[in-house]
Amino acid sequence: MDVQQPLALLGGLSPAQFMRRHWHKKPLLVRQAIPGFKPTVGRAALFELAGREEVESRFIQHKEGQWLLRHGPLARRSLPSLTTPEWTVLVQGVDLHDDATHALMQQFRFVPEARLDDLMISFASDGGGVGPHFDSYDVFLLQAHGKRRWRIGRQKNLALREGLPLKILASFEPEEEYVLEPGDMLYLPPRWAHDGIAEGACMTYSIGFRSPNRAGLAHEVLLRLADAAVDEEASPIYRDPGQQAVAGPGAIPAELQDFARQAVQHALQQPLALECALGEALTEPKPNVWFEPAEAAGMLESVVLDRRTCMMYDDQHVFINGESYLASGPDAALMRRLADERRLMPGDLAKASDDALELLSSWCESGWAHAGLSG
Repeated sequence: MDVQQPLALLGGLSPAQFMRRHWHKKPLLVRQAIPGFKPTVGRAALFELAGREEVESRFIQHKEGQWLLRHGPLARRSLPSLTTPEWTVLVQGVDLHDDATHALMQQFRFVPEARLDDLMISFASDGGGVGPHFDSYDVFLLQAHGKRRWRIGRQKNLALREGLPLKILASFEPEEEYVLEPGDMLYLPPRWAHDGIAEGACMTYSIGFRSPNRAGLAHEVLLRLADAAVDEEASPIYRDPGQQAVAGPGAIPAELQDFARQAVQHALQQPLALECALGEALTEPKPNVWFEPAEAAGMLESVVLDRRTCMMYDDQHVFINGESYLASGPDAALMRRLADERRLMPGDLAKASDDALELLSSWCESGWAHAGLSG
């Protein structure tokens, strides 16, 4: 992607300009970000997804002053009629289940893959919404069908109403108001409060981004470092030939604390250990994702990553679906191209080594990628 090229998606800004002026800083309203936009998933297909076990979905209703929340799977017969006001169905990760939705999400890859999370679709009846709230991550709100009125503001008071199943602001203070129609889009940085109300039945697409907190990221990385440490051969065993008899056996010896501290420091000091653990953690498939193995591929003509596959790289590695590979030279450039563009064409594969072709074939057999074959 040419990040200097102005995009209608960003209101005529280039990705470079958008990231510099708006990302994490201030909202952006774009009228007709995608002119003539039509939903990639219809209402019936969305409700079918909401009824599946492997798809994360929620039902929210505001009824007689009360907020109701129900988690999926959501059978169609359990939903109110379309004429019943103030209810919403939200389906998470639709990009994992639909090719057209996945392709739509690719338009936002001017943000690093490590930050891009998923595309959620909400269907709301007239008056439907989820209440005034704020997110801890950046979000693009793309109107797909019908109209939705958005009120937004830089909220200082982040206190929430107590006793509700939803995180709804206790005192919402809107500063701006917009009505979005199909193709319109609103970008909001983290912690910008917003409240979207459907004006008639509507569908809204939310392109969300991952914002891992430090504790959660440390947990994921340290788990992988610990697994690597377990596999380490000739790992030292704690010894205490100088341990004296103690009157208080419940006290943990300071020497054992030092040994544990040294073990963690040793794991972190291993060459590329942290980088490897981070890349594996960032590309780990979500719990509800699985792949369907395919038959062994013949001579590859082209390769396309499966829409559920997550692939990234750093200076030394290629990461795919929670696994890491050391990579260098022309093969590394080829794999990085695959991560960036999510496909390799015949001209690309003509430059691949036998080892790279064998690896790509194994990914195709695992269902991580799909092959175009010759012969």
